[in-house]
Amino acid sequence: MATAKATKRPDRKRGGSATGSRPWTKTDASDRISEQTMTDRAYAELEEMIVTLRLEPGTVLSEAVLAKLLKIGRTPIREALQRLSRDGLVNILPRRGILVSESNLHSQLRLLEVRRELERLMARAAAERANDQERMKFSTIAASMKRASLEADAMAFMRLDQEFNALISTAARNEFASRSMGLMHGLSRRFWYQHYREAADLPLAARLHAEVAEAIAKGDPDRAGAASDRLVGYIASFARSTL
Repeated sequence: MATAKATKRPDRKRGGSATGSRPWTKTDASDRISEQTMTDRAYAELEEMIVTLRLEPGTVLSEAVLAKLLKIGRTPIREALQRLSRDGLVNILPRRGILVSESNLHSQLRLLEVRRELERLMARAAAERANDQERMKFSTIAASMKRASLEADAMAFMRLDQEFNALISTAARNEFASRSMGLMHGLSRRFWYQHYREAADLPLAARLHAEVAEAIAKGDPDRAGAASDRLVGYIASFARSTL
């Protein structure tokens, strides 16, 4: 009579599994963190290249070329492109490549309708909820914006705007509003960069940003909301003037 052979159960304490997969190690975690860092770097560099028109609308990209250009592996490049696709800055075309999306005035005006409401909400929330360290950062951004205004420094303004957007998203303590705004920042900044030389009042735009930052730093939600409305109102008039 045949007897069944005893099956050795995996030793859970040693990290074994029924499928024979190796145990999770600190090295695995470090690799994940390193890969995420590279993805963040790839995203930041590609986003700036698209927003500042070094990669113009209609440009066809490839993972291989971008990996070589940025000296980053293809997996972080691919993940960064997925994020840029969610932001509306690129279109991923199966078997054809990646296309930098077109910039469109009418879609920009529709976007601004949403931005006005969200930015007011976030400015008021940040004024109420920012901690002391964040308020100091808003004060620093306000001073730097005023300096960019006096010097008409477009690149300094663009980078400060990005820093301001990230800080207000954190200080508002509302992940739903922050997630929604995150989808619009790149498109808005690119439209600005594309047209500011011909139509924008850069010193005015920088001062309006500074007013929002100052109101948040001082913890005044009413003033922050009103300053936000003035800022988005100016941005909408700027967009319409590009016609």
